[in-house]
Amino acid sequence: MFRKPRTTNQYRRKGKNLITANKIKPEQWQISNNEAKEALKAKGYKVKQIKKIHCLKHQVSISFWDTKGNICSSFFSYRIFARWQKEAEKLIYHCSNLKEWTKLNHIMQYEFAYYSYPSEIEDTLSTALENRLYVLKATFQQAVFHVI
Repeated sequence: MFRKPRTTNQYRRKGKNLITANKIKPEQWQISNNEAKEALKAKGYKVKQIKKIHCLKHQVSISFWDTKGNICSSFFSYRIFARWQKEAEKLIYHCSNLKEWTKLNHIMQYEFAYYSYPSEIEDTLSTALENRLYVLKATFQQAVFHVI
């Protein structure tokens, strides 16, 4: 008996998150044991010691001992790390014109819709996007004013 081929969602945009758009490359990060431990503790895991960290393109595999001495292993999104927020903020502040900002804003709205961000990180990144937009608009208006 043959299985029915899996249908893909034709309306889902491909390549529109920060990783697939090549804006952030977390698989190249050298994640320390302390950084992984802090991120897991922030997610509510009771971590005694990190055993192994393996970085993949879209996620990281972390093996660790919990406080009861059990070995736990799972895949985690890079979005749980504080470094993710710093990298995203850098991208926002390095937008040099409205066209770049518009593209990045589009990607960030996709990120917020499809990935679970803690509300404080989402608020911080949204505020950074808004502030950068005001700066770019003001810079553009000053440039136009000086030309006249």
